[in-house]
Amino acid sequence: MILDIYKDAFEYSAQDWKTLLILGVICLFSVLLLPIFLITGYNYRVINNAVHGVINGRDSLPKFDEIVNMFVDGIKVAIVQIAYVIVPVIIFLIFMFGASYAVDVAAVALMIIGCLITLVVGVLACLMNQMALCHMAYNDGELSKAFALKEIKEVIDDIGWFKCILTYLGLIIITVVISSVVTAIVGSIFTVLGMSGFLIDATLGGGILFLGMLLNVVVSMFIIGPYLSIFNARSIGLLYTMQIGNSPDVVEE
Repeated sequence: MILDIYKDAFEYSAQDWKTLLILGVICLFSVLLLPIFLITGYNYRVINNAVHGVINGRDSLPKFDEIVNMFVDGIKVAIVQIAYVIVPVIIFLIFMFGASYAVDVAAVALMIIGCLITLVVGVLACLMNQMALCHMAYNDGELSKAFALKEIKEVIDDIGWFKCILTYLGLIIITVVISSVVTAIVGSIFTVLGMSGFLIDATLGGGILFLGMLLNVVVSMFIIGPYLSIFNARSIGLLYTMQIGNSPDVVEE
């Protein structure tokens, strides 16, 4: 079932390249902060489609309309994400504060223990955060449902904690691998071309290397980044539908 989710999300995310480019342009202006809420708002729409859909259901990507509503959804998503990340951050700061007053071995031990506990709690907090967004979407965008911890825990219990964590870790690995591979391929091609260019002219070789770095940034920002954000949102949304009694159907192709 997890592989079916990944397969669906891979195909779903690549069905409209115009959408990816639009997201890429918005990412370009994300340094202004406000456009970030449009990105998170759009990903929330992807989640909303997924929690009300089925695996391999051939859902269409959400449209870029009702921008104000999308912006408001993005703010709600940011509120939820900040709230859930606070706990591991506080834990980390407590251990670092304790380590600053300890000496030698005790300080190192506190730092190591703090990092390990923060890592575990951080993964759980991220998983709870993702399920919280799904739960909010499933309940018509009611913000309070994102903090209904008992209900969210019951959802994860129904799906299975191991399955949820395995799926989430799989998404992290897939995201890192795809980003690294694309970056490595583009970088390798232009490095070879750049080295060849240096044999002819130093300016030509330098220009090719610069073009390669620029293309890597463009590909990452305008294509790979938006694609992976949609892929992750779709995957988490479909994972939410796997709870008992929620009919996690897989449509045969």
